[in-house]
Amino acid sequence: MPVTAGKCEEEISQREQYAKGGLGRRYWDYRDDVTLGFVAGSRILDAGCGEGITLGKLVSRFPSARVEGVDADPANVAICRGLGLPARHGSVYQLDFPDASFDAVLFMEVIEHLDRPEAAVAELARVLKPGGRLIVVFPFDRAMFAARVLCLRFREAAFDPGHVRRHGFRSIRRLLEADGLAVLASRGLPLPRPLALHGLVAATRGT
Repeated sequence: MPVTAGKCEEEISQREQYAKGGLGRRYWDYRDDVTLGFVAGSRILDAGCGEGITLGKLVSRFPSARVEGVDADPANVAICRGLGLPARHGSVYQLDFPDASFDAVLFMEVIEHLDRPEAAVAELARVLKPGGRLIVVFPFDRAMFAARVLCLRFREAAFDPGHVRRHGFRSIRRLLEADGLAVLASRGLPLPRPLALHGLVAATRGT
């Protein structure tokens, strides 16, 4: 994201990192490809869309769907809109959408930044249609740090991303099930734990 995070005085842009290419970009594309494989339906929300890299992939991959992005950072929204992407400013704690609006909701690398993840998941479940899917992707910080050091990405390794909580599969499952969502899939990316860099949990709202 293009703003200072955590205690770091330096900004790191998602798009600048993505533009570097190499192994980091290939992994990012792999992560998104696996995640988008769980998406279906005619209306899709990217909750916490950041600078719109995944949002743009959603628009391209689902051309007949109505795709929307929401982000709490006005700078991110401006970047997305400047690229012609359908983003709006908003909070995952209070989305400006009616109940049961979306067939699929992506919640990618956001939950670890929240001090009230329970409230956010409840709000995402509210806007999800019966039978719709919520896909949560979250990082494993220690594994990400080690991977960045091994790839000689010391600047990124030293960056404080402002994560408030560390999550695992159990904590994410509990959050989803507390709002009546049924877990469909739970996997590590690109490998199972303890080698996973990210966790992915997909759940569905009952009909």
